[in-house]
Parts: sequence; structure tokens; C-alpha cells
Amino acid sequence: MRGNSFEAKVKADGGRELLRLLGVEEPGGVSVPDLTAAGPEGRVARTALALREATGSGGWTLLDHPLLALEVAGSPVYLEPDAVVVRPDGGWTVVEIKSFPTVDGSADAAKVGAAARQAAVYVLALERVAAVTEGARVAHSVLLVCPKDFSNVPTASVVDVRKQRAVTRRQLGRLTRIDEIAEALPEGVSFDVAERSPEELTASVESVPHQYAPECLAACELAFHCRARSREAGAVETLGRSVRGELGGLTTVGAVLAAARGEAGDPDDPAVAALRRARALREEALASAPARMPREHVECPC
Repeated sequence: MRGNSFEAKVKADGGRELLRLLGVEEPGGVSVPDLTAAGPEGRVARTALALREATGSGGWTLLDHPLLALEVAGSPVYLEPDAVVVRPDGGWTVVEIKSFPTVDGSADAAKVGAAARQAAVYVLALERVAAVTEGARVAHSVLLVCPKDFSNVPTASVVDVRKQRAVTRRQLGRLTRIDEIAEALPEGVSFDVAERSPEELTASVESVPHQYAPECLAACELAFHCRARSREAGAVETLGRSVRGELGGLTTVGAVLAAARGEAGDPDDPAVAALRRARALREEALASAPARMPREHVECPC
């Protein structure tokens, strides 16, 4: 509720407060075009048309919650920034409105970083529209609007997102396209929940390999299924990608334990040598430690 109230205050009176934060005290007639349309494709097209019209108008234009499209791995993803301001000279600026405060001129660095990464994606999507719009230029600095101190008074700061834009663009370029993934699926595999029975869907899921990491639990609803399969296979990815990277050619927990015990593995392999050294240090520490009461006999202090 606080965030919605603050955003409404920033955009009130045709966006005059927002343009004031951009350094325009008397913006004159601010155009706020209607961006409503049927469906996401219609809204994207309406936004692109409004941007083209605003670029050649010679005045200030505020696009409230425009809808942009960005291709991710061959599939369109729809993005909705808080606002986009079109300057009289044809410059486009992304505006990101957040409810976390700016206290004594500075805000939480982690939250500012997250807002910059989010805005960088909007910049990339805007650049696609600007590429086919004569005279358009997308600013690589976004306007971050936050409450000042502990009040509801808006204050703004310019955030350079060139680094976040470059990182996001590189990551998008490295993604495997969805059509390439689909071509690699076994014949007859389908994940259409509307047409396939639960048994057929289960068989389809079982027919594809799993790629599990602990981070999957926060983003994928099939993470528990893949984790179970990963544990059954004894895959070291269950312990995390960083652990997998440190272990080199040792891909299973059984192989790791065998290498640590000296039963397998190349002694010249740095990962094998580190495991055996760690096991030796553990045994040395256990041998020198005083005898202790078994854990099951320790009484709870509460």
C-alpha cells in the first residue's frame, strides 16, 4: 500500500512531480498517452506507437506503465517498467520507483543494485524499439525515485546501468534457445498438461535428464523431483555448483569418498590430493580430541 501510494504521488498531476525530479520546473503540456490495448501483444504495439509519436512531437511525454517485449532464449517475455519519459530531443529515460527510503542522500546498496539490474532489462527492451524509431536514443542511466528520509516526499538519483546492461546482454546471448531444447527431446515427449494424462506427463518428465543444483529450489517447481534423482545417482551437484567445480572429474559422492580413502583416483589430481589431505587432517584431529560423551546422552540445557 505504501509503494502504490508513493508511486501515485510521484505520477500525480500528469507527472509534473516526476519531471521536476528530472530538472524540468515548467514542462508545459506533458503528454500522457493512453496505453490500453487488448492482450499483451496489443499493449506492446501500442507502447511502440506511443514512443514513436512522442519522439517526433518535440515535447515531454510520460508513458505510465508501458509494456515492452524482450526475447529470452527465443521466447518473448513481457516487461512493465514503472514509467518511461521521452524528452523533447528524442531521449528515452527509464524511471524506476521504489518505496525503500534514501536516508541522508544514500539508500541500501543491495536494494539499489537490485533496482539497477531490473532497470537494465528495461533498457535492453527499449533499445529494440529505438532501433526502428528515427531520432530515438535510450539513456543508459535510469532515474531511481525513492522517498526522502522518513517522509513520503520523492527524491531522485541517476543510476548508471551500463555495467548491468552489458552483463544481462551477455547472459541472454549465452542462453540456449527453446527451439534447440525442444529438438533435443526424445520422440513423442510432451509436457502439455491440458492434453496429457498424469501418467503420460510423469513418463515425459522421467525421460529427460535432470540438471539439479540447490538454487533450483527457489525457482523451479520440479526441483524436488530433480533433487531426488540427483541424490539417487549420488551426483555431487546436490552439494552445490561451487563444490562440483572444485571436485573436477569426480562426479559422484561415491567417487569422492573413494578418492579420499585412497581407494581410487589419480594421486596427481589436485582435487584427489586435497581430499586425501582433508581426510588425514580429520583423522588427526579426531585422534587428538579428548573423549566426549555421546551426543545422545547429552541433556538438553532447557
